[in-house]
Amino acid sequence: MTAYRRRGPDELARRVAADIHDGAIVNLGIGQPTRVANHIPAGREVILQSENGILGVGPAPAPGLEDYDLINAGKQPVSLLPGGAFFHHADSFAMMRGGHIDICVLGAFQVSATGDLANWSTGEPGAIPAVGGAMDLATGARQTWVMMDLLTKQGSSKIVERCTYPLTGVACVKRVYTDLATLACTPQGLQLVDLAEGLDLAALQGLIGLPIQA
Repeated sequence: MTAYRRRGPDELARRVAADIHDGAIVNLGIGQPTRVANHIPAGREVILQSENGILGVGPAPAPGLEDYDLINAGKQPVSLLPGGAFFHHADSFAMMRGGHIDICVLGAFQVSATGDLANWSTGEPGAIPAVGGAMDLATGARQTWVMMDLLTKQGSSKIVERCTYPLTGVACVKRVYTDLATLACTPQGLQLVDLAEGLDLAALQGLIGLPIQA
């Protein structure tokens, strides 16, 4: 069996942040994607938007400096960069739906090889009852990226030929950043961007069970 090293959450967040272009307006989804705010490269201007009505979100505040009147959509305390602004929820969704977000980074339960996204419900009893803002982001942002572990706790790939969970968006995901590889989703299927240390393409294809273009 191939010996490989998984990317930790902050290493993965740093990998995502490295690909965000200067001047981008970016929405970070609930969960792992919020870590990206802490790893924006020095000197690069990235304007982070939160769907509850913030533009100019900064890194997570230091312990003891949290202000729970200043939170993101996941109810986590955040900081505000100079020039940041607060506005109505409706205006925030107008930004998301109107094509004003360059990149959204979301978590996922499943992503298909051609970029279909399932990230709001597994269909199990007691699951989240509604899709929230994920559908608006997935269809309204100019690019949708996913950040997640490649495998479930049971060892199954979250990248699949066809999603079996309720869909958030169809053919919307352009890139998937995981602890084991970065992949592009194209109309022709998966394309390799990079691999975790110690992992080769054949082993990755074995884990996912789908062909991957080098």
